Amino acid sequence: MSLFRPQVQQMEGYTPGEQPQESGWVKLNTNENAYPPSPRVLEAVQQTLSGRLNIYPDPLATEFRKAAAELFDVDPDWILPGNGSDEVLTILMRTFVDAGELVSAPYPSYTLYETLAEIQGARFQKIQLNPDWSWPDAAQSQIGESKILFVPNPNAPSGNRWSDEQLLSLIPARGVLVLDEAYGDFCDQPHRGELLKSEQGEKLIVTRTLSKSYSLAGIRFGFAVAHPDLISGMRKVKDSYNCNTLSLAAATAALKDQEWMQENTEKIRTTRRYLVEQLRKLGFEAVDSQTNFVWCTHADKQHERRYQELKQRKILVRYMKFSLTEGTLDGLRITVGTDAEIQHVLDALQEIG
Repeated sequence: MSLFRPQVQQMEGYTPGEQPQESGWVKLNTNENAYPPSPRVLEAVQQTLSGRLNIYPDPLATEFRKAAAELFDVDPDWILPGNGSDEVLTILMRTFVDAGELVSAPYPSYTLYETLAEIQGARFQKIQLNPDWSWPDAAQSQIGESKILFVPNPNAPSGNRWSDEQLLSLIPARGVLVLDEAYGDFCDQPHRGELLKSEQGEKLIVTRTLSKSYSLAGIRFGFAVAHPDLISGMRKVKDSYNCNTLSLAAATAALKDQEWMQENTEKIRTTRRYLVEQLRKLGFEAVDSQTNFVWCTHADKQHERRYQELKQRKILVRYMKFSLTEGTLDGLRITVGTDAEIQHVLDALQEIG
């Protein structure tokens, strides 16, 4: 007899990307930012270390919420911080979804959504995207009774971005639309909460992370932006002190240095364009990405072989495989690193063939 809940006993669990602990790797598999965080972040953490770490952090993250609210042109009561945007997604699931209710997401996309639904005992529906990563014509009818529709925009692993009009048309009749904008700052034209102020905005939640564009994957910090009525319900569910003192200081300082973040994201956009162009010259099909990674496939389908041969050269990219209604889809997802790192992986791919 198992001691676990049936949902936990049966599920496989989410598998994160490899994190080698030894040095010498070119690590382009988990979409970390290749550039360091703002110097203001380091200053803020140093100042905090000399302070009162024996005292609990502000449970409402007041200073951070003020900084985020200014960035999104809303009041602070529109902001809910979390221990990484993954915790924010967990809070959303616990707030809006009961066991047996329906959660939907496009597919292929971020596989953690399904894991969170399984933990909650909810039903999970994959809305299979078209081969060009567009939504199927039947998407609206498929969403049906969903309590949450999770949409990563830009999408992972493809990197494409959908139009605002299409996204607003997908809001579930009985639930909320969660726009997971983990990679939003890498878009050619980033969002700043515009959709939240639309007529349908009261059923829309935007999630953000500081792991990617702000180079703070190591501190685990994310936040949600939504109408205060939604935030008030989510606040009931979060842990009392879900964000620690050091991460609050780092996150607040990072948001206040927009110039640093935007300089780094522009470097990544420039390198991204070069990577897409060169992959196509090597015979790959590469999606025009709006993220800090590029999804690519090759007509010969030897993606796993290339992944393994890159790994033998101490280059890590992400090999991903998805089961579709008809057949499978696999490919390589390559994080946009520095110019030198990207040239290294391109040279290796040319040698591997």
